[in-house]
Amino acid sequence: MLDFCKTVLTRVSFDRRLFAKELKKSFKWLSREDAETLRQWAMVQYHHKYAQLIASSFAAAQVM
Repeated sequence: MLDFCKTVLTRVSFDRRLFAKELKKSFKWLSREDAETLRQWAMVQYHHKYAQLIASSFAAAQVM
């Protein structure tokens, strides 16, 4: 499931709204460990475009 989430995020990375939507869905599907792995991966891959979005999405997912 983690690899699938990475693939989806890569495919929608051109659009901020889609990226945010898919990132939020990914956190719902993944275990905490996999979600952390996804967060780290996303920060490495997309920190230049979406660092704040990734951080805020992960923080919101931790509250849920």
